[in-house]
Formats: sequence, C-alpha cells, structure tokens
Amino acid sequence: MTAQAKQVVWIIVYVAVLVWSAIGAKDGLTWFLEVFPALAGAVVLWITRKSFPLTRLTYALILVHCVVLMVGGHYTYAEVPLGDWIRDAFDQTRNNYDKIGHFAQGFIPAIIARELVIRQSVFNSIRWRDFFIVCFCLALSALYELVEWWVALVSDEAAEAFLGTQGDVWDTQSDMGMALLGAVLALVLLGRIHDRQIREVGLVTAGG
Repeated sequence: MTAQAKQVVWIIVYVAVLVWSAIGAKDGLTWFLEVFPALAGAVVLWITRKSFPLTRLTYALILVHCVVLMVGGHYTYAEVPLGDWIRDAFDQTRNNYDKIGHFAQGFIPAIIARELVIRQSVFNSIRWRDFFIVCFCLALSALYELVEWWVALVSDEAAEAFLGTQGDVWDTQSDMGMALLGAVLALVLLGRIHDRQIREVGLVTAGG
C-alpha cells in the first residue's frame, strides 16, 4: 500500500468514527470536550503532513487514540459498553474504560514526543531523553486532570459525565498512574520499532 493510500485509509477511518461518535451522542457538551483533542490533532497533522511527516507507527497510534476519544465521547466514559464488559468479565466494581483512555494518554503521546525530540536532536543522552518523555506525559496527564476540574467548576451539568469518577476518590491519581504506565511501556515495547521506522524514512539517525 502506498503512502497516499494509507493516508486515505487513515482519513476514512477517522471521519467514519467521528461521524458515528457525533450521531446520537449522549451529551453534546461532553462529546465536544472529549473529542476536541482528536479534532485539534487532526488539524495539526493536516497542516504538517508535508513539512513534518511522521512515521507510520506514530500516525497509526494517533488514529487509535482518536478512536478511543471518540468512543468515550459518544457514550461518556462511564458508560462505554466495552468498559461494562470488562467490569463484568473481571468482576470489577466500576466501568474502567476511562483507564484505557488514560493509559493511551501516556502510551501514545510518549511516541509522539519521542519522535519529536529524536528528529530535532534535543538530547544527546538516551536516558535523559526517556526521562523527559515520561515527565512530559505525566505533565500532560496532570494538565488534563486540571481541565476536568475546571469543567466541573464551570458546568455542573457536564461535570459528572466528563469527570467520570464514578464515586472513586482516587480517580485522579489512578488516571495519572495509568498514563505513567502507558508512557513507560511505550518506550520499552516500541522503541526499537520506532527507531527503525525513523531510519527507514531517513529523518535522522535514531537514538543519536
């Protein structure tokens, strides 16, 4: 499959899931708040598609993250059927689809950040690079928790659906813990594949 064909497939999947997500969404404001990062990300990718094309892995992961956000926006995170199935199958006490979202919030931005810092030759040390990436993902997760808090203060109506705490007093901490786990696993599991793809397209000497 050519690069152009892959781009077309990416766009088709993105638009199809976005349209499905919007149709019959449980709450319009919650849908917009949940899906906005996917909308903003798509705009950035379109603008930079020629000046700063990303690796296949990064584009694929971004699409997965967009789908996670769109599904959560359609149902609200606390009511996604997949989360109900996981709850029942593993005898859990709540719908934990939001934990999938927060895991992705660490796993996928870690690869995006990794690609940016490698290609821009920001670090000479791999250890400092990976430390920065994990810190960046934790900071991003913390920012998202602050946004959730601000939404709760401004709109009582959308607060419960957007926060999705489901009565868990440690929800914020566990969300950030999942993002941390996702970031670390992404670096451990995908580092070599990512390096290979960066070298294949001749962007930089990966890991340098």
